[in-house]
Amino acid sequence: MPVAPRLLRPSAVRLSATALALAAALTTMAQPARAHDRHGTDRPCPRLTVSDGWYGNNQARIQQLIDRYGDCAPHRHGDRTKPVAVFDWDNTVIKNDIGDATMYWLLRNSRIREPEHGDWRTTSRYLTPAAARALRTACPAGTGRDRTLPTATDTGCADEILSVYGEAATTSGDAAFSGYDRRTMEPSYAWLAQLTHGWTAAQVRSFAAAARTENLAAPLGATQKVGSTTDATGYVRYYDQQRDLIRTLRRAGFDVWIVSASPQPVVDVWAKGVDVAPGHVIGIRSTTERGRYTSHLSSCGAARPGDDSQITYIDGKRCWINQEIFGVRGAAASKVQPPSKRAVFAAGDSDTDVSMLRDATGLRLALNRNKTELMCRSYDDADGKWLVNPMFIGAKGRKDAAYPCATRGYIASDGTAGPVRRDDGSVIPDQRDTVYAG
Repeated sequence: MPVAPRLLRPSAVRLSATALALAAALTTMAQPARAHDRHGTDRPCPRLTVSDGWYGNNQARIQQLIDRYGDCAPHRHGDRTKPVAVFDWDNTVIKNDIGDATMYWLLRNSRIREPEHGDWRTTSRYLTPAAARALRTACPAGTGRDRTLPTATDTGCADEILSVYGEAATTSGDAAFSGYDRRTMEPSYAWLAQLTHGWTAAQVRSFAAAARTENLAAPLGATQKVGSTTDATGYVRYYDQQRDLIRTLRRAGFDVWIVSASPQPVVDVWAKGVDVAPGHVIGIRSTTERGRYTSHLSSCGAARPGDDSQITYIDGKRCWINQEIFGVRGAAASKVQPPSKRAVFAAGDSDTDVSMLRDATGLRLALNRNKTELMCRSYDDADGKWLVNPMFIGAKGRKDAAYPCATRGYIASDGTAGPVRRDDGSVIPDQRDTVYAG
């Protein structure tokens, strides 16, 4: 698989005092760290093997974290508590979005069922009346035993669904969703999971597997036709660097999890490609009825079943991690936990991942996709634990304008924009883009 070349721009590197000190310390890492196994013999800590694509000393700092926290570390000899590492999925472990890939496949193969009683409002509590009307007008009644919509041939219906999903607006420009918390819910992401209503988990996994096969076989840069859209992204690739990192972390005794805002059965299928089993995947989870998915979502924290209020999105990721990985229940799951109940390492690429990354106690890897809040926090690097890396495939060039951290880099629960603040309440100043392709 083609891999982007090493991306090094010495003139663009900005190191904090903490990072400079660490860089000096890294000169002691010429020999692999070693520890005694249970038989008393020395064994080396597992090493990262894929070097291309890592920026500056990012790979070396991650290796140091592995040497410090892995079960090969001398101070961890006999310690049964596994350090936790959490990874976002889309554009973090892979290039492109498996939610999009699945939606495109569903539309191209007419696998979306008509809504209950023909009422599109049953598919999402946040769907606006304008969106429900547009969908009802564009999409006829389902056909066949499964009452599926003919989106493979009916471009009008496919286009309306695709617009609501991808643009959060109707084809006429009306807002598609309203009334949700911007820190715990992204209704267009959730809508994909909700549109799998009526199918079993096994059936949805089969749809995801078919989309996976197509997207991995397609050449880099491939597009596909969905409805009347001719340039929908048509390929996905695993990042060799992240496969190597996940494999090395697991060999070092880390408890590795995937936490994604794509539907659970879809991520289950793709995560097997990095040897992460479904039991270590947290995606958007739907409720079931008589073995089939409903249009309602599983709950987290203080939310009640059927509230459909908290998915694996920004602060919602914190809740699901605390609940499913660390066993924190109720309202406490939405709170920052003590260090012993937090991940040591986290990786993400978007504002979706901000809370998950902030909670990590060791290192936080941010892949630069020019997402404002994430890059504000990453470049500010208030505690010296943030790493910024260009994307490993199709990395973005430098963002010309500074990130507006001091004025509108943070989106509140009600959708209003404001300054990005550090843990102590101080405002992060605007940040320039310094880690990029070129």
